[in-house]
Amino acid sequence: MSDNVLVREIMTKPVKVVREDTNLQEVIATLNSFDINSIIVVQGKRPVGIITSRDALIRGFEQGLPAREIKAGMIASAPVITINQEASLEEAADTMRRKRIKHLPVVNNSELVGIVTARDIVFAIPSMLRIMEEVCRSHPETFPQT
Repeated sequence: MSDNVLVREIMTKPVKVVREDTNLQEVIATLNSFDINSIIVVQGKRPVGIITSRDALIRGFEQGLPAREIKAGMIASAPVITINQEASLEEAADTMRRKRIKHLPVVNNSELVGIVTARDIVFAIPSMLRIMEEVCRSHPETFPQT
């Protein structure tokens, strides 16, 4: 069933993007104003990284610098994992599961054209909930026993 649904059919577009030199304050303001959980870092139309809300908080704080001095390129996860717009949702779900990611930028000829999330896949094909649960499940860190 999911083989018949293509990523381009459910992806969100246009995608909110920032350049590598955008400061963290602007990144956070964009995430907040559009009520989104991730933003793509681009060079031209090509995705080169991704920043999630969690990245902005944790990696930004770890820098120990004012938010205006931290650039998107300093905290983005890179290289970014992408999927072609003609891929099936099953392929997207499998990629997310294997790479343990919840946001997957969509490309056409290496240019950013959309984004698909674990949530998008579950809403489009509820039968894929089990696979997406694995993606979304938090993996607690293992602490040494005392």
